[in-house]
Amino acid sequence: MLYFDSTYLVVIPALIFAFIAQCMVKLTFEKYSKVNSSRGITAYDTARKILDENGLYNVSIERVSGTLTDHYDPKSNVVRLSESVYDSTSVAAIGVAAHETGHAIQYANGYVPIKLRNAIIPVTQLGSTLAVPLVLIGLLFNRSMGFLITVGILLYTAVVLFQAITLPVEFNASRRALKILEGSYILESDEVRMSKKVLTAAAMTYVAAMFSSLATLLRLILLSNRGNRR
Repeated sequence: MLYFDSTYLVVIPALIFAFIAQCMVKLTFEKYSKVNSSRGITAYDTARKILDENGLYNVSIERVSGTLTDHYDPKSNVVRLSESVYDSTSVAAIGVAAHETGHAIQYANGYVPIKLRNAIIPVTQLGSTLAVPLVLIGLLFNRSMGFLITVGILLYTAVVLFQAITLPVEFNASRRALKILEGSYILESDEVRMSKKVLTAAAMTYVAAMFSSLATLLRLILLSNRGNRR
C-alpha cells in the first residue's frame, strides 16, 4: 500500500495559488499587449527616458530572449527587456519596462529593502538548494545527524525572509513606475490604469512565491516534529 505524506497538504494550496497567479499574469499581459499607447512610444524608449531623467545614463538596456524575462541586473548595471517587450508600444510592455527601471532607481537611491535582499542572497541560494535534503537526511539518521534538521530549517527560513523582503521591493518598483508614467505623460490616465493591472498581476506571483516558501517551511517543521516523536 502506498504511503501518503500528509504534510504535502500544507503545500498544495500554495501551489494552486502560484499556478493561478502565473496564469493571471500571462493572461493580463497578453490582453494589454494588444492595446498600443496613444503616444506610440516603445518600451525601450520608455526605459531610456526614465533612466535619463533620473540621471542614470550609465545604465544600459539590452534585449533578452524569452517572454516576461525582463529584469534589472545590478552587477552589470543593465535593464534587460524581453523580446515581447523591447520594441512593443503596448501599455503592458511600457508598464513592465518602467517597472524594471524602478529597480535601477532603487539601487541608485540606496533603497534599504533591496540592500537587505541582496545581503541575504548567498544564504538564500544555499537554503533553496540544501534545506530540504538536509532535513530529509536528518530524519533518516535522526539519532546521529538530527542536528541537520535544525540547520535545514534555519537555511530555509532565509528563503522565506528573502521572499518577504522581495514584496516591498516589487511593490515599490511598480509604484515608482506608475507615478513616472503618468507624471512624465508617457501614458494617458486610462492607459496607466491598464499598466497597473499588468503590474498588479505580476506582483501576485511574488505574493504566491511568499506563500509557497512559507508552506514549505511549515512542512519542514512538521516533518521535524514528526521525527522528534519517533
